[in-house]
Amino acid sequence: MIFVGDGALLRRAVAHAAAQGHPVDLVCSADPQDATAGGAPHLHLPAPADLNAHAEALTRTCTDGIVWSLNNRRIFRAPLLSRGLRILNVHNGLLPRHRGLPSAAVLFALLNGEREYGATLHEVDAGIDTGRVLAVRRFPVAPEARHFQVMLHGVRACQALFEETLPAVATGAPLPPPPAPAGPSAYHGVRALARLAAHRDHPAYARATDLGPFAAHAPELAAAIARAASAAAHCPSPQERYTF
Repeated sequence: MIFVGDGALLRRAVAHAAAQGHPVDLVCSADPQDATAGGAPHLHLPAPADLNAHAEALTRTCTDGIVWSLNNRRIFRAPLLSRGLRILNVHNGLLPRHRGLPSAAVLFALLNGEREYGATLHEVDAGIDTGRVLAVRRFPVAPEARHFQVMLHGVRACQALFEETLPAVATGAPLPPPPAPAGPSAYHGVRALARLAAHRDHPAYARATDLGPFAAHAPELAAAIARAASAAAHCPSPQERYTF
């Protein structure tokens, strides 16, 4: 099997798969250290490099036809999608309600007062987080939860979901029927973050934008928060606006 992604979540998945005796044929990431735990070859692929340009090599290298995507921001497109590989993504969020950037999805989940979040295993198709849902792991969101807390819980849920489903995926055994889709469908991307300043008066804004240790891993959201703060600093209060 091949692993595509970055960071600690990817490394833990590679290490777990290797420890369970599964073949780790290749790790595609920005950091060669990601492949060390599995003793596997490494393809240097900084995000958002074009993974699809390596379709032939990936198909030739993969011994069991399985490709795992974890904490991955690279887009799978043709010709890779047409090579007969089984490509599975572990997404930080409940699909289809939390499609897109997990950091943005968590932000709007908190602003919307959602009381549930989780991780989703789904097949990869030509859309973004639109493939068939195979398994879900849910957890409650506390009323006063902050952004970094939900993100951390989501990462842990992703790891647990990968480890739970790996044996069935590796052997081709059927997974239990997934629960009803978490709807309605919503996509949370960079465009949604452009409207962040409009939410500054929301009572949950401080919690929803508290990135904590995840700030370095959510550059788009961190930049949007900074822009919203700058806009507020330059916007006069109602009293100042009408003072002559």
